[in-house]
Amino acid sequence: MSSDEIISIEPATGKEIWRGRVGDVDDIVGRARRAWPAWAAQPLSTRIELVRRFANEVRKEAEKLATLIARETGKPLWEARTEVESVVNKVEISVRAYAERSSQRKLDSALQGTTAVRHKPHGVMAVLGPYNFPAHLPNGHIVPALIAGNVIIFKPSEKTPATGELLAQCFHKAGISAAVVQVLIGGPAEGQELIAHDGIDGILFTGSAHTGIAINRKLATRPDKIVALEMGGNNPMVIWDTPKITDAAALVVQSAFTSAGQRCSAARRLIVKSSMYDSIVGEVKRLADRLIVGAPFDEPSPFMGPVIDNVAADGLSESFVYLMSHGGKPIKHLVRSNENLPFLSPAIIDTTKVKDRPDVELFGPLLQVIRVEDFDEAIAEANNTRFGLTASLVGGTPQDYNRFWANVRAGVINWNRPTNGAPSSAPFGGIGLSGNHRPSAFYAADYCAYPVTSTEMEQPRAVIGVGLREAS
Repeated sequence: MSSDEIISIEPATGKEIWRGRVGDVDDIVGRARRAWPAWAAQPLSTRIELVRRFANEVRKEAEKLATLIARETGKPLWEARTEVESVVNKVEISVRAYAERSSQRKLDSALQGTTAVRHKPHGVMAVLGPYNFPAHLPNGHIVPALIAGNVIIFKPSEKTPATGELLAQCFHKAGISAAVVQVLIGGPAEGQELIAHDGIDGILFTGSAHTGIAINRKLATRPDKIVALEMGGNNPMVIWDTPKITDAAALVVQSAFTSAGQRCSAARRLIVKSSMYDSIVGEVKRLADRLIVGAPFDEPSPFMGPVIDNVAADGLSESFVYLMSHGGKPIKHLVRSNENLPFLSPAIIDTTKVKDRPDVELFGPLLQVIRVEDFDEAIAEANNTRFGLTASLVGGTPQDYNRFWANVRAGVINWNRPTNGAPSSAPFGGIGLSGNHRPSAFYAADYCAYPVTSTEMEQPRAVIGVGLREAS
């Protein structure tokens, strides 16, 4: 591969599926800046109609897009299809969100005139997308930003550029100018150049905390740029008193191993009441042992596919060995079935006795189990992280859940539900290393336009009633 090319490799086979030339950042930003005034001047109704046409284009291309997502990420085809459905559904959710979060308001103040609140778009927005949901997550930034009147430069992950390209083509087929939604193909260097470019008015990022912190640091002297960071999590799931052992185990497996554990909202730490440890952990292992790991189009359909690449698989394998060598007790080993491909079995390890457990996001199918004696210890352990994205309590009483909700630091807190699968009709985001208090999903409208307050009168009316000398 030459330095001016990006090549996409299919995780399940190791074969090349796409290649493209690295884009010119200056050229793309210049084109976007020229396109913005005309796009922002379009009536809101026109922009909404165009993104609705986009949804129809995605419907037409649904199977093609799902197949490409499955090939490029390695996720099962059934899961890729649900991602495409989310892309379509995001449009109407964003229309409602803009009306609710960014609506115009006027208040008559009699002799003081009218007070009005309206919203303006920021301008040229850079959207940096992740590889785990290469269509749905960047689309969650792009559609609200377009509705608000911004133009978009979308840099897909260098691991999933083909999906990003096809998504952009759907916008163009819908009648949205190729200058209004552009794709920047590139790697980290192009991403850094885009973020720092003077022609960019905002950065909408979904990805790792490491990269998000780097973006935050790079823009520390640029308060004029809106920055929305949706980062990862070291998410806890607490199991407390419940007779529903089978159901609880299913929630754990869904939370920890869906998408091969490659979700920012996946459960990373299972915190279990000591008296329930044997029954819960045993049932989770039995269910995990039954999970089918396979290629996207295998029959029967796999529950999970490979992780994104061999580098990720190697890192997870090394992390499992590290935890074992520092006091971790393997419950279900991390097994790599083919050393040339990144297929990993779901893994479970008891880290109760691991001193100074690393507070990192292990982005894959690796679940750590921690035994606790009382509910205060469970809450303290749940909060034993710099992250704060999702958390779930399974079991317990309403009073337990009230305590859990009030004391756990996270942006998404669930009861008897998985840590992942948050609804797009509600805000989604975290605190700490998980985000910078700009939640996405329904609240994405908040960072796509800024409020402008105006006091207005049809004719000038003013007097100065104090502090004047007598008129001569």
